[in-house]
Amino acid sequence: MAENTRPQLAVIIASTRTGRFGPTVAEWFTDRARRRGDLDVELIDLAKARLPQTLRDHDELVPARVRRLGTRLAAADAFVIVTPEYNGSFPAPLKTAIDWFYEEWHAKPVGFVAYGRESGGLPAVAQLRQIFAELHAVTIQSAITLPCYWDLFTADGGWPKATAACNTNVKTTLDQLVWWARALMRARADNPYVA
Repeated sequence: MAENTRPQLAVIIASTRTGRFGPTVAEWFTDRARRRGDLDVELIDLAKARLPQTLRDHDELVPARVRRLGTRLAAADAFVIVTPEYNGSFPAPLKTAIDWFYEEWHAKPVGFVAYGRESGGLPAVAQLRQIFAELHAVTIQSAITLPCYWDLFTADGGWPKATAACNTNVKTTLDQLVWWARALMRARADNPYVA
């Protein structure tokens, strides 16, 4: 791996609900990631991926939509999951998207941007950490949480306010993500990961 190779970051919008807030958060995060200049960033919207809810057996043909998303995930060197907290957890379409794939997640870092009520999505992040550990992914310690995210709108409708903590937390999250992405890219190049 060349030292100047930029990691490919896939930012995944987990919510597929009508009127969802996820795209607003994802656009803010991807803008901040792209400003750094040390990542290539791709936005993946699960609402547009429209994955089938019923998983196939291993010997059955994989649907084209799943294959297309699998190619994008396999090309990524790191992931950031933008997720709301619904009823103390994360959205079902995200679990479906995670479960369609296996090797695509291996030996890659996963970061989180979560939003919700007072908890800011922390219960969803805690559960996702357990799931990604099973998939041999590395979850980074720093997560961006947005408690009562609706309070972060400016008077003219912009988001987030300049004083919002997420504006400073994003640097730490991206620093850790880039460090892990580069380290794991080198490790995978030197010795392919075996689960």
